[in-house]
Amino acid sequence: MKIAIAQLNYHIGNFDANFDKISTSILKAKELGADIVVFGELAVCGYPPRDFLEFKDFITRCIDVIEKIKAMSEGIAVVVGAPSINPDPEGKDLFNSAYFIADGRIIDVIHKTLLPTYDIFDEYRYFEPNRSWRTVNYGGKKIALSVCEDIWNIGNENPLYTTCPMDHLIMENPDLMINISASPFDYDHQKDRIEILKENCNRYNLPIVYVNHVGAQTEIIFDGSSFAMTSFGDVYDQMSSFKEEMKIYDLQDLQQKTAVDNFEDPGKISLIKDALVLGVKDYFGKLGFKKAILGLSGGIDSAVTLCIAAEALGKKNVTSVLMPSPYSSDHSISDSEKLLQNTGSPSHKISINSMYEVFLNELNPYFQDKALGVTEENIQARVRSVILMALSNKFGYILLNTSNKSEAAVGYGTLYGDMSGGLSVIGDVYKTEVFKLARHLNAQSEIIPENIIIKPPSAELKPDQKDTDSLPPYEELDPILFSYIEGRLGPKEIIALGYPEELVSRILKMVNINEYKRHQTAPVLRVSPKAFGMGRRMPIVGKYLS
Repeated sequence: MKIAIAQLNYHIGNFDANFDKISTSILKAKELGADIVVFGELAVCGYPPRDFLEFKDFITRCIDVIEKIKAMSEGIAVVVGAPSINPDPEGKDLFNSAYFIADGRIIDVIHKTLLPTYDIFDEYRYFEPNRSWRTVNYGGKKIALSVCEDIWNIGNENPLYTTCPMDHLIMENPDLMINISASPFDYDHQKDRIEILKENCNRYNLPIVYVNHVGAQTEIIFDGSSFAMTSFGDVYDQMSSFKEEMKIYDLQDLQQKTAVDNFEDPGKISLIKDALVLGVKDYFGKLGFKKAILGLSGGIDSAVTLCIAAEALGKKNVTSVLMPSPYSSDHSISDSEKLLQNTGSPSHKISINSMYEVFLNELNPYFQDKALGVTEENIQARVRSVILMALSNKFGYILLNTSNKSEAAVGYGTLYGDMSGGLSVIGDVYKTEVFKLARHLNAQSEIIPENIIIKPPSAELKPDQKDTDSLPPYEELDPILFSYIEGRLGPKEIIALGYPEELVSRILKMVNINEYKRHQTAPVLRVSPKAFGMGRRMPIVGKYLS
């Protein structure tokens, strides 16, 4: 039995485009002699469809695609994910299902049992959990077919769930496992996946064919990295990361013990870079936009953002705007100009001096002779935002936000100023990681000028300003932020790691009191296990640690 994995980039709600990809892959799999072709979880509609699932017309269109797939299934079996209707009047209206289609008919529909409702997932909001289990008989083989999370509770070890679907399916003596997934990327998740797949193979002594989505859906990025694994827990093959691909595997090969485990970890920073490039590319492509704009400050954050956007969209499609103020250093301009020469991207230089002075003069009668301070710094940031948004509106650009995760965490940014934008490119990348990204981007040749990387970070909104005037050094700040945000550790637990109590208290207070800012910012491309946005839901007016 030959099984084709179709690792595809779907578009939520774009039924015609999704069917075109699926139908093309079915025809290709037939030409290559596959007996079964396997597509991802909720492939017909894209993942996660969220409240689109509450529209009857949306579900009807999903079912229409299934009907068209049925018509193409002569001579090949198709495994594809789609919602299915729950006939029981009690419970949720839908199941998250894997359809097994062959010879022009639906052979079976297998429903998802374990519905993740944590971090970015909210499946129990929409779907009824499965409560009965059976294998699918096809081509003289018994197939243990499952959907994504159903392989993540081996031996009931996951405290989130009370059952293990494969423990039920193994009682029917299946010949292989097929799992269709929509498993989002984060820089640790590939390792987690491979361990789970190996545990399944070792526990049940079965090979597994695992298909994952590739592509970005707003802030969520799917890396693909689909697998075929042997009965003995070896990686027989891993498909490409961040690219569409089809491969065919022979079940007999997966049942042999001679496979070579060829899994290679490309490294955290390399994965983050590739994920961000795909995230930008799909955000623009799926929205129908082609051009981006950003403010280029001479700092490392905007430099890295420019490089990622230029790779994703093409250098000519990313316009940078240099907006010097009375406090901008000469090297900020010269460093930016050198970066632009290296990237070949278009740019404008618009001084904000006169506009800033107008604001100060008009507001001076109302400021009651108060000393210059943060207010005047914020005015500069907002003047720059007005310029960028004006160009965005006039020419149809999407403004890229260049704030990093460290700044977003502690509120080191100006609402409606440097926090503006349609997409936050590096908002899930800590400042210390941004430096590593810059080095990675320069690995082959210097794109980002060395001075941008080595100079002390500064917002340049007042004379001789440095980030460390307001913040702890990023080498101290980022580990504490990581412990609190990704690690979900409380203050006493973080202090017990060896950090000073006063420093911990100061940082955590800054994180909490700036929640209102993060609720008003652009979608953040998710590359970590806990990103700001839909996966981290905090009250704005909570008093914890404040």
